[in-house]
Amino acid sequence: MLLPILLVIASGMAHAVWSLFTKKSRSKSVFLWSIMMISTLLLLPVLIIELWRNPLSVSAYGLLLLSVVLQGLYAWLLSRTYELGDLSQIYPIMRGTSTLLVPVIGIVALGESLSPVGWAGILCMLAGFIVLGSSGGVRNQPSATALTQAKPILMALSVGFCTTCYVFVDKLNLQHLSPLALLEVTNIGFVLGLTPAVLSSPRIREEWQANRNTLLLGAILNPGSYLLFLFAMQQAPIAHISPLREIGTVFAALLGIVLLKEQQGLKRIASSVVIFCGIVLLGVFG
Repeated sequence: MLLPILLVIASGMAHAVWSLFTKKSRSKSVFLWSIMMISTLLLLPVLIIELWRNPLSVSAYGLLLLSVVLQGLYAWLLSRTYELGDLSQIYPIMRGTSTLLVPVIGIVALGESLSPVGWAGILCMLAGFIVLGSSGGVRNQPSATALTQAKPILMALSVGFCTTCYVFVDKLNLQHLSPLALLEVTNIGFVLGLTPAVLSSPRIREEWQANRNTLLLGAILNPGSYLLFLFAMQQAPIAHISPLREIGTVFAALLGIVLLKEQQGLKRIASSVVIFCGIVLLGVFG
């Protein structure tokens, strides 16, 4: 069990770092599209060869198509969310929402139950979300309306919901594809979701001139983060390992405060720690 734990923690850390790069970029959609396009081109032969050697059923191809659609929606939501909010505010909400939604859906829709520790985890997460939501997300705009202030939070919640959906779909897809081939499927969906915005943007050359090094590093960390998680899902139940990936919430909050000089640092870091503790209580002991 040690290896999947280490893989998941490394996945969370890598995810936080490329998210920092995205937040610092000039055009979020161009940056995200560029770092994903590199790995998409490199991994395309892997997917083609695997599907050629092992043809799938119609239902399996349907699941792959669903993964592509969810990744495209996720990519668009992610780029918009990074345009609107601070990393230290939106990242913990995006990452924590997906962990919170699974048991809530189980309780409401399936009649499942939680232990007292699980309920404590949910309360911790809700408390962290509320504090982050009240910490203000529109910088240098003291006259921003309540709707404007809430928009980054709502977008981050939408990203979390989309993440919940594609993780479960990809868990099913691992029954038919290797992690590398499935990573390529998700890459294709991600790139397609951002392509319309990128084609209409004049800032591709500008982004590469300004952030060439971080683009290349992000091209490794972005798909590498999810690939580590896919390998971990092959070796351990998703309910056991998924919460540990969210240690990235604390790391991202620290990066946002220390490197990006975002405001209300102590409040946001404390909220991120509370959310992470809630995730662990819910996922491990709930």
